[in-house]
Amino acid sequence: MQRPDWAPDDIDIERPSVARMYDYYLGGSHNFAADRAAAQTMVAAVPEAPLMAQANRAFLRRAVHFLVDAGVRQFLDIGSGIPTVGNVHEIVQQLAPTSRVVYVDTDAVAVAHSQEILADNSQATVVQEDLRHPDRILGHPELRRLLDLSEPTAVLLVAVLHFVSDDDRPAELLRVLREALAPGSWLVLSQASHEGRPDTERSDAEAVYQRTGSPLWFRDRSELTTLFDGFELVEPGVVWVPQWRPETPESSVNAEASAFLGGVGRIRD
Repeated sequence: MQRPDWAPDDIDIERPSVARMYDYYLGGSHNFAADRAAAQTMVAAVPEAPLMAQANRAFLRRAVHFLVDAGVRQFLDIGSGIPTVGNVHEIVQQLAPTSRVVYVDTDAVAVAHSQEILADNSQATVVQEDLRHPDRILGHPELRRLLDLSEPTAVLLVAVLHFVSDDDRPAELLRVLREALAPGSWLVLSQASHEGRPDTERSDAEAVYQRTGSPLWFRDRSELTTLFDGFELVEPGVVWVPQWRPETPESSVNAEASAFLGGVGRIRD
């Protein structure tokens, strides 16, 4: 398999990556044959998979708009994936040019592409790290250079928690992040849910992602709500992502087909 010029030398392009599969669902070009094959297998099992990714992406956009309107100017996007058109820094810096953004991802292609995109952007940077190591994220020199955690900050964990197992203690990871944040800070969460989905679809999806080395861990509404411990949920709470402050009533029709639950919470002043 020929290695594209933009692919870092130290990655295995024959093993699918969740970040590059997500890029494929969104119509991006930074993915390899192995990623496309795995994504196509997922689409064969769950035909709505690209629409699920797009619904989740639209939730991210609406949540970021909401946060900018609320006065947030610092964003920490963990599990950011490969930046495509309409990523966080593009949205927030168009609305509020002084906004600062730190992206975090484990995927080398996501990091390399982010570095390329952000080369001339002094208000945004990227860190290669894993959500399972919040202390390393919080202490990273690039984060400390750009963000002042004594000021309100929005932490975005969008479409990443379903790759964190219960054994990795997601509530503890979120506690570490929360305790580092100033009052008035925010948390945005979304993740895949099995609620209302056929058991066969769930098992097929799990089989696809097992091949990536990032198995899926579905959670229900109650479990995701619990992860907002220490944050006050804003209306409408934890809902199917198309139902979170939709731009039009029509855009939230058949919302459960998105298979993603999401919500936004705030640390009280």
